[in-house]
Formats: sequence, C-alpha cells, structure tokens
Amino acid sequence: MNIAVVGLSHQTAPVEIREKLSIPSAQVADAIAHLGNSPTIEEVSILSTCNRLEIHIVANEIETGVRDVMRFLCEHSGIELEDLRPHLFVLLQQDAVMHLMRVAAGLDSLVLGEGQILSQVKHALSLAQQHKGIGRILGRLLKDSIKAGKRVRTETNLGTGAVSISSAAAELALMKVESFENCHIAILGAGKMARLLVQHLISKRANKITLLNRTVKRANDLAAQFGDVDIQTGTLDSMLEAVVAADVVFTCTSSVEPILHRENLEPACDGSQILVFDIAVPRNVHSNIAEIDTVFAFNVDDLKAVVAQNQESRRQMALEAEALLDEEVDGFMDWLRSLDTVPTISSLRSKVETIREQELEKAMSRLGSEFSEKHRGVVEALTRGIVNKILHDPMTQLRSQRDMEARDRAMETLQILFNLETAARNGVASTRR
Repeated sequence: MNIAVVGLSHQTAPVEIREKLSIPSAQVADAIAHLGNSPTIEEVSILSTCNRLEIHIVANEIETGVRDVMRFLCEHSGIELEDLRPHLFVLLQQDAVMHLMRVAAGLDSLVLGEGQILSQVKHALSLAQQHKGIGRILGRLLKDSIKAGKRVRTETNLGTGAVSISSAAAELALMKVESFENCHIAILGAGKMARLLVQHLISKRANKITLLNRTVKRANDLAAQFGDVDIQTGTLDSMLEAVVAADVVFTCTSSVEPILHRENLEPACDGSQILVFDIAVPRNVHSNIAEIDTVFAFNVDDLKAVVAQNQESRRQMALEAEALLDEEVDGFMDWLRSLDTVPTISSLRSKVETIREQELEKAMSRLGSEFSEKHRGVVEALTRGIVNKILHDPMTQLRSQRDMEARDRAMETLQILFNLETAARNGVASTRR
C-alpha cells in the first residue's frame, strides 16, 4: 500500500499562505468526506495547526491520489496550483513515515521540541477516527507516531525547557517593552495557547492582565487556574476598549477571519503606542493594522529570531531523538511489509485447517459413538496444537523477512508446494501496487 503526506509548513510557506490552507476542526469532517470520494484514496487524516497543514493518505495509485489532494487544496484555499505548488511538499512511503514521527516528536516544529504538537497529532487521530477517515494503516501510523513522540520526550532531554509558540511570543514582547511589571497586557482568546501565554507572562512578573474570550465563562475558568494573580476577564464585545487601554496585546482566538483591522481599531485609537502579537493561524490581525502609526504588529513568522536563540543548544538532543525515531520507523515499516504476507499466510492456514477438520471427522467416524465428547475435545485440542506449532515458525519467518526478494520467493514457494488458492497470489500483487 502507498502512504503519502502532502502539505506545507512554516518552513515552506509564509503565514499568508498557511492561513488560507488552514482547516478548522469543524471543517475536517467535510474535508475527509471529500477526499474519501476519490477512487484512489483509501485512508485520510488531516493535521492542521498554526504552523502546518498536512494531509496523510493511503492510496492504491499514488500519483493520482497526490493529484487529488492537491486539487482539493487548491479548491479549499482558492489558490491556483502553479502558485501553491512551490509551497507544498510531497513525501512517500518511508519518508512520509519518518516525517510524521518527527512532527509528533517536535523535531519539525518552529520551536524545536515543543510539546503542543503531540496533542495536536492525537487530535488529528481522534478526528480521523470519528469521521471514519482512517483504517488499519494510517491508524497504526498515527498511533506509532504518538508513541514515538512520547519516547522522545521521556528518553531524551529534548522536551526539557523547550519553548513554545506562546513562550516565544512572550519573549519577543519582553524584548520590546523591557519589563512586564505594571505593563497592561490584554489577551484575546482563552484556549490552550492563551493558557500557556498567561503562564509565561506571570513567570516574567506580569501583574496587569486582561483576558477576553467569546464566552466569559471560559475566560473565568482560565483565570481561576492562576488564582494568585488578579486577572480581569470579559467578552470580546469589549475588545476595542481593552486593546486601546493595553500596552501589549496578544491574539490567539480560533476566528477564521481577522478580528482586529484598521477599520475597527483606528477610530478607537487615542494616539498611545500599542504592541500587538498575533499568534493565531488564520491570523486574528489584518496586515493593514500596520497602517496605524501608533500600532506595531507581529505575527508567528516574526518569532523565528527568538526561536533561533533556543535552537543551537538543543541540536545535540535532537540527534539523540533522531536515533530513537529510526527504531520506530523500522518497526512500522517491518509491520507494513508484513501485510503483504497476510493473503499467503491466511490461505496456508485455511488449507491446513481444512485438512485437519477433514481428517478429524474421519477419525471420529471410525472411533464410533462410544467415543465421548470429552475425548473428542481432547483430540481436537491436540490437532489444533500440532497445526499451530507446525505453522508458527514459517509464518514468523515470513512476516519478519526484511529482504523483499527473499520474502517474495518464500511466498511463491509456499503457494506452489501447498497448491494455495490463486486468490492469495492476487492478494499479494494488489497489496504491492
């Protein structure tokens, strides 16, 4: 079977492109259904974060499958293929497997080793299961990738002290204002990124925070997690008043359209300087906000300078993580290759089981009615045990064979020696296409 990843990330596309490709959780069901209608795509999952959009597929014809994904991305984003193609990457088979494991481990993140991506991969798996997008292969790959990400975090120091997008935004803001003490900070949004942001701001001695959200309950719940700090809360209905009153503003809502732009902010401005840090994708802040003289806006792409300071000291840890991922990739690829042997093994077991049942019935008929059911059960268990022990070694060797040519020769030999069903041969051929 053919595995492919088609997508883009902070490494290949600016935020202006990434936000057009973003697929919110509420739209994932429709996207999976659309892609699932392709006659070549058998499984599909979608990973959409602020720094990447990836579509993972299992296809029976890989070139057509990849084209179908690209066509969907063009339709979804409204971007012509010739304009989108330079920003896309396409990875196949083992390269796709390694990529997904590196993503889950935080090795492909803007912030090396950041932990939030692992929960995002878990969320992608959950959505794909919920909307029936994945089957045996992608289900196993996503679960193995999550396992690999956990191994990296527990068996290396890569996750220790790793900065997140939220902490990098806090660091960048601190470079601009020098101190958060008595600095009025407004945060728009109350999700996971906002929680991390509040945590980092408080650790840097921020003591005047206003937290606004679409629903005030969620803002209150988040503020309650930091009971030692007086955090003012409210709804986004008072957004403009809070932004104008603040020295520093962070935006991280799930809105798919900008909530701050020149048209609504400029009339409310009183001439005071405002620093706005937009860490949402799609962006919460329109680019035209920069046309207001007293407003200075930054987005996730502006965090790269902050992140670079953290990267160099973590590269050795990343090398340790790569070695662990090599093991996990080998394990998955061995399992994937073993699927080719399933039709032959099933056919062999079926044939031997048929022979066992036929010979057992002959023996039972010769023994006559005086042979009790208890004795019959003992004999049946005996014959099953013999069959299992005889088949165990050849089946294990066949599944674990890494040499593809040797494995194919072994399957062909089994088919000839045991006169297995032609269906087994057809099954092997189909799984290799």
